[in-house]
Amino acid sequence: MDNSMLTQLPVDPAFLILGLAVLTILLMIIVIICLIQMRKLYRRYDYFMRGKDAETLEEIIMDQMEDISELKAEDRANKDSLRNTNKNYRSAFQKFGLVKYNAFKGMGGNLSFAMAMLDYTNTGFVLNSVHSREGCYVYIKEVDRGETDVLLGSEEKDALEMALGYHS
Repeated sequence: MDNSMLTQLPVDPAFLILGLAVLTILLMIIVIICLIQMRKLYRRYDYFMRGKDAETLEEIIMDQMEDISELKAEDRANKDSLRNTNKNYRSAFQKFGLVKYNAFKGMGGNLSFAMAMLDYTNTGFVLNSVHSREGCYVYIKEVDRGETDVLLGSEEKDALEMALGYHS
């Protein structure tokens, strides 16, 4: 280049050289940062691959896949077991009501009782045990969805209402 060409530029050549020097330094810094990052990545890769080859990595992946399959089968079995437990729970007696009373005055104590036992659908029975001097008599009355076909005594009705949650 001729000196006359440099003087014809609209910018001072010193600024142009200074700008290019700053750009070169920035690019050098970026290259150094990239080299440091690459070295870190290489260390991680080396640590990951240490003592492993493609065959052992394949074995590890296959073992993981087998474990996942086993876990899925166990999960399915657990869900089936929970479904059966819920089904059994609904049919089990889970609501109770008990009323103790003195069936005959002068007997000395509340030896008679009425007990209601209901399942999830309020179906079950009311058991009434009447204690007297001559013996003990037990009566059972069926309950279907909280209703009975036969008339209940006051203690039986209280026990059923207690089981239904109407009062404690």
